[in-house]
Amino acid sequence: MARETSVTVLGLGSMGRAVASALLVGGRTVTVWNRTPGRGNELVAAGAHSVSDIAEAVVASPVVIVILLDHASVHATLDPVAKSLAGRQLLNLTSTTPEEARELASWADSHGIDLLDGGIMVPPHLIGAPGASILYSGSRTVFDAHRAMLELLGSADYFGADAGVASAYDFALLSAMYGMFGGFFHGAALARSAGLSARQYSERAAALLTAMAQSLSAHGDLIDTGDYRTDSQNIALHKPAVDAILRATIDAGLAPDLLSPLRTLIDRQIVTGHGGLALSRTVEEIG
Repeated sequence: MARETSVTVLGLGSMGRAVASALLVGGRTVTVWNRTPGRGNELVAAGAHSVSDIAEAVVASPVVIVILLDHASVHATLDPVAKSLAGRQLLNLTSTTPEEARELASWADSHGIDLLDGGIMVPPHLIGAPGASILYSGSRTVFDAHRAMLELLGSADYFGADAGVASAYDFALLSAMYGMFGGFFHGAALARSAGLSARQYSERAAALLTAMAQSLSAHGDLIDTGDYRTDSQNIALHKPAVDAILRATIDAGLAPDLLSPLRTLIDRQIVTGHGGLALSRTVEEIG
């Protein structure tokens, strides 16, 4: 029974430690490894078994979770122990691009390793907490066999056998998040230039963004159908507003870097005769 509930976690950065901790709380037998010694003492105190040898770490459990810096570090860590991983199940929670995830899945398959790839949608301190979410794609076998374990970390959603889908979805969602924060920071700088506090601005920005978020599904419908015809709020109508915001930004002595790319996309669509279509059509200009 201990063997069936045992798992190895490779990488003890903030996310790796959070994952290992949640697994321990969930009653799993956890082996941990980190390239740099000295991390994870609190995990050992909580019952984890720490090993310094990577080969010992990967054979300690039938399931190996890897949470490292990047795709290159995953290969640097796993390539030397590929033979030891054969026949085991590998869960990659490292932030990798869709193509990197697919390459890792191909590598794993060539070594007899069953790979599930995951995209973590919360910061480390929310792992295992209500609302935590991790997206998965790749091996359905691994997902089904260990779903109870995966749900110790957060809600677990599976998006098919293509190992790259989870990271694509992850990065798409993070793009929206970073776009929101970028717009907020631009607005905070503009508000500050007029003597407003960032706190004052943030309260109104939160209300506006919450209201605007309700329109995302409608934008999604337009993008899915490809029918961007509209009787109002077309691209040409948005152009004067974006132009004015950028003029105000420059007048205030601020950098226009965040909004300038959006104006470029708007201008390009107007030049090519798409100014009468909905702003959602911008997705076609991106790719």
